[in-house]
Amino acid sequence: MFLEHLGLADMPFRLTPDDRYYFASSEHRRALSHLLFGLAQSEGFVVITGEVGAGKTTLVERLIAQLTQSTYRIASLSTTQIDPDDSLRLIAADFGLSAAGDKATLLLRLKERWRADRSRGRRALIVVDEAQNLSKPTLEELRMLSNMAERGQALVQIVLLGQPQFRDMLSNPDLDQLRQRVLASYHLGPLTAEDTEAYVLHRFTAAGGSAEGFFEQDALRAIHDASQGIPRRINRLCSRILLNAALEHYTVITAAIVDSVAEELNTDLDGIGGGVTTSARRAESDPAPDQGDQVVDRLFQVLKAKSE
Repeated sequence: MFLEHLGLADMPFRLTPDDRYYFASSEHRRALSHLLFGLAQSEGFVVITGEVGAGKTTLVERLIAQLTQSTYRIASLSTTQIDPDDSLRLIAADFGLSAAGDKATLLLRLKERWRADRSRGRRALIVVDEAQNLSKPTLEELRMLSNMAERGQALVQIVLLGQPQFRDMLSNPDLDQLRQRVLASYHLGPLTAEDTEAYVLHRFTAAGGSAEGFFEQDALRAIHDASQGIPRRINRLCSRILLNAALEHYTVITAAIVDSVAEELNTDLDGIGGGVTTSARRAESDPAPDQGDQVVDRLFQVLKAKSE
């Protein structure tokens, strides 16, 4: 419904990482350069940190999309609040191996798979997300995996993605051996005001929309101010802006609209549904129906009107 109203073929501001909408901001280009430099070393660890929603996972998905399956075999570990043995089992399963058996058996299977792949020119890569949740024993297990080698060549490389506190974890003296094996590291910062503007317009256009004249310049600046340049916050804010644009038939997004929606979102998060929305205003003396029901009712109204 609101895709048609805005001339869109797809939802441009999904919260789920989507390589199709990757935007190469100045920060993401630098981070990608560090990733590529690290991978070129064919050993050790690459560490990328950033605030929640900074785009770490999207960045690595962009990298993975560009790596050929004939050159890399990749395992991803995103469930990190588990013990070392369970981590090994998940890694083995992602490499297409049986996760049954004891630890020694799992290690032998992994080594044989990586050795066979290496002989065919295929490299093993493990990508670990939410690395700040890893225990020290699990980090040590990953370090031991990185030590596996054949004729002087490492059999696996590991990329660690984490929130800022992961850098503090790595400074612990107990992890000195792992830290010495980090060949590249980058902290992914927020988007600048200029990059935020380009990011919003890029995603809107990539989804089939015509961004020219739809977002006023002051509105784009307001989006940056409200989101602090964090991509996930930008997506959440812009999704709500587009919903309101469809419900209220806005043809131009102004700074006032952005500020109103940003305040609405803050109210939502503070009261979890207790705020008054711009898309479904009510007098304070009225009964307080569930906010989600209000939005659904409005969506049905708009949908019905379009079908008549």
